[in-house]
Amino acid sequence: MVCFCFLVDQKRKVSSSKPAAGTCSRCGCGVSVADMKTVTRFCYVPFYCKSWKAIICTFCGSLLKSYR
Repeated sequence: MVCFCFLVDQKRKVSSSKPAAGTCSRCGCGVSVADMKTVTRFCYVPFYCKSWKAIICTFCGSLLKSYR
């Protein structure tokens, strides 16, 4: 079971983003609406891909809200 943890990974990537109204609750900087893409890989071969929208901070990068 320990080997399985090292063979599977998940990457998040921002494909595009637009400025949004509001501030981050953690650092107080501006936020943006981003189109996110999550890719799950097994032995470096992608086998699951999902696209979704999220509100992220432009300074600290924290995920404030996700729309899946």
